[in-house]
Amino acid sequence: MVYEQEFLGRKLKIETNFLASQASGSALVSFGETVVLGTATMSENEIEADFFPLTVDYEERYYASGKIKGSRFMRREGRPSEEAVLVARLIDRAIRPYFSSSLRKEVQVVLTVFAFDGKNDPDFPAFIAASIALAISNIPWKGPVAGMRIANIENENKTIFLPTYDQRQKAILDFFVSGVKDVNEDILFNMIDGEAQEVGEELVYRSFLETKDYLKKIINFQDNIIKKEAKEKVAFDKDVKDYKKIYKKNEKKIKESLLLSAEEDDKSKKKSVLVREKIKEEEEIDSYLFEYFVEKVLHDMILDEDLRPDKRKIDEIREIKTSVGILPRTHGSGLFCRGLTHILSTLTLGAPGDELLLEGMEIEGKKRFLHHYNFPPYSVGEVGRIGSPGRREIGHGALAEKALRSVIPTSEEFPYTIRIVSEALSSNGSTSMASVCASSLALFDAGVKIKGAVAGISCGLVIEETLEEILDLEKKIKPISERKYKILTDIQGPEDGFGDMDFKVAGTEKGITAVQMDIKIRGLTDKILKESFERAKKARKEILNQMSKSLSSPRSELSPFAPCILTVKINPEKIREVIGPGGKVINTIIEETETSIDIEEDGMVFITAENKENAKKAIDWIKNITRELKVGEKFKGKITRILDFGLIIELLPNQDGLLHISSIPNKLKSGPLDKNFRPGQIIPVEIKGIEKDGKIRLGFVLGNESFFSQKKPK
Repeated sequence: MVYEQEFLGRKLKIETNFLASQASGSALVSFGETVVLGTATMSENEIEADFFPLTVDYEERYYASGKIKGSRFMRREGRPSEEAVLVARLIDRAIRPYFSSSLRKEVQVVLTVFAFDGKNDPDFPAFIAASIALAISNIPWKGPVAGMRIANIENENKTIFLPTYDQRQKAILDFFVSGVKDVNEDILFNMIDGEAQEVGEELVYRSFLETKDYLKKIINFQDNIIKKEAKEKVAFDKDVKDYKKIYKKNEKKIKESLLLSAEEDDKSKKKSVLVREKIKEEEEIDSYLFEYFVEKVLHDMILDEDLRPDKRKIDEIREIKTSVGILPRTHGSGLFCRGLTHILSTLTLGAPGDELLLEGMEIEGKKRFLHHYNFPPYSVGEVGRIGSPGRREIGHGALAEKALRSVIPTSEEFPYTIRIVSEALSSNGSTSMASVCASSLALFDAGVKIKGAVAGISCGLVIEETLEEILDLEKKIKPISERKYKILTDIQGPEDGFGDMDFKVAGTEKGITAVQMDIKIRGLTDKILKESFERAKKARKEILNQMSKSLSSPRSELSPFAPCILTVKINPEKIREVIGPGGKVINTIIEETETSIDIEEDGMVFITAENKENAKKAIDWIKNITRELKVGEKFKGKITRILDFGLIIELLPNQDGLLHISSIPNKLKSGPLDKNFRPGQIIPVEIKGIEKDGKIRLGFVLGNESFFSQKKPK
């Protein structure tokens, strides 16, 4: 079936179960001329796992943009690009809360971009394709969801919905926001991801509210399709035994284990594990059911007693410790510790030529600021395989990069390529936001003149839930707006694992630079969202104050181990003279001055060297090559060739002129010219004229008796 609707002046078209007819559900979604196929498939058998096995894959196809791309030696798609991983994670976080917590069958959602028109970002049709494919399939899922990208351009003070790429480049905020309907038909926010340029909380919050009508329109469009197309959902057994009796009997012991698990000493943690294992063994229940009990106990502790597992206040941040310059030789380093979360960020400065070259389905260009994140298994006290970064590491690295990007100086102000690597040395909640703090300190330590320090914090949520709801047994669901809740500042282990929200906000004193939110409940009301922003702002300012005690501003000078970069602007028409035939000239400069040279199309030249002297030597060389000569200038030129009709004189590197025989004094042209002149000889000359084609006419400078006393060639 084909369904069409106008949306924001463009055609939104959905074709259901048309191409991938053997998938549990599929939808081909077109927006403009961007087309994405979404499929949802579920395995027949359950697997033994302590988690719900959901996989979301976002597949970019180079042919979608009408170009042949990829490696020269293998013209096909390889591992997913960073952009593809981030879109897959974005969709995963939006759809995951609506699967039954007891489901243990593998579910895979695949989004394949078939066509890309260069204007409409595929993330929007991909999001809808995932929602529709799941909603009309036999997979137990409680959607649909709707999501869209929004932007706001400075001075225009209005929200742009589904902005173009050009609009996003100019935007002071760029977010993807998604929502879902509550039981009372209200739109709840369930996922946020994006960045801003130090924008105030009020503007960000208002922009999110303005999306609600559009999200509702997308959901209503999907609802009409679901009514006609949806298959009957697969039922599955839930082994919950006499859960009420078991829960009541062990509630106090579970609370004891929760309080012990938050202690920082190994003895308490081991005791917590023993308590839990004993309950599971005595009651003959599996880990799934026991974890639901833990979730209920955590909620009741916080909602009824204001008691967090580590006994902190609701708005209290764990102890913060910071340090800078702790590593020798590196160009900048920062250590940020918040409780048991410890992050070490190390910064490296490089030449402009060290930029990352991007060539993907959507993005082509260069990237001069890079942030990477590593999460080794020892950070959580485990043994595990260390390999290439996984999706989580890519996602956390990208989030911290967004948080810092708006404060990084432009290439004109600071021509270096910047790479920061954040190492999670110890993890107990929100290592991504700790990475923002550690990396901000590393930038200060390196002497990078960023606009201001950046800090990040994660806020959590516990909201009123019955045990039946947690076990997915409740038939009548209470609206989110009618429930008790508590917002938690600086969540750690148990609050992250058994809580209902992870709300990450990064920013400076001036405003927000990045937000990422995902939830485990139905969604957030406007009120909860606003309070979460206010709580995060208060915490961010407190963290910034603590960070300033180690270093309050960028160092005045770069590290002595950082490369020196000097710049010079030349006439773009002179670029080929600097490069020379086959790169001969520029390679000679690079070799003799021990530098690296990068030349932009506009004539900007960047010289990178280990010391300033070498960089200056290369600058002087290039200036001489590209110097604009003027009539009347005098030189001591070197003879490079002797012709029958005159001498070719080198005035500057790669700049020659002709001293015609008629301009040579009579006493020096008796007989052949090579009788009185030799290659390499220095003679005084003056520029008499410059032709339209650039050829230079020279004259002999009289009155230089020293020349006439030079030893004549044999």
